[in-house]
Amino acid sequence: MDISEEKKNEYFKTVNENIKTKGFHTTAVLEDVDFTPFAYSTGIFENFEIPELIISGLGPNFSGELIENYVEKYKFNKVPINTKIENLTDRFPIFFIEVENENLVENVLSSIKFYENREYKYLQLIFPDLNLYFPTNPNYDYDQKIFGEFKI
Repeated sequence: MDISEEKKNEYFKTVNENIKTKGFHTTAVLEDVDFTPFAYSTGIFENFEIPELIISGLGPNFSGELIENYVEKYKFNKVPINTKIENLTDRFPIFFIEVENENLVENVLSSIKFYENREYKYLQLIFPDLNLYFPTNPNYDYDQKIFGEFKI
């Protein structure tokens, strides 16, 4: 087994261990030149009966905090879609939008491996720019990749 294969196996061992102990794992993909960072969950759909969550454009620590808040607030409940949420974080309001799994094939590899042929769903957390404009506003100015359809 080569080093990269060994690292992959170690990584997926960590993913599975976090899902077993905490109920989910958060994967963060860091910013790079011409690349928007993102983070996503794996295990939430199976363990808490709510969709997995992907967040584009925020750093790993804050994304992780938002995913944890999401789980605590909505586990085993209905998640409001296309509705402004004022209390997931005290920093700004957010929206959740539905995302087709096919739109995330390049992004959510841990979830694809974890769920294999089992069903899972994703939502995307949409947040405003520094002026509190959302992506539907013509003055919106932030690097956030939208994977689903956002309309308010």
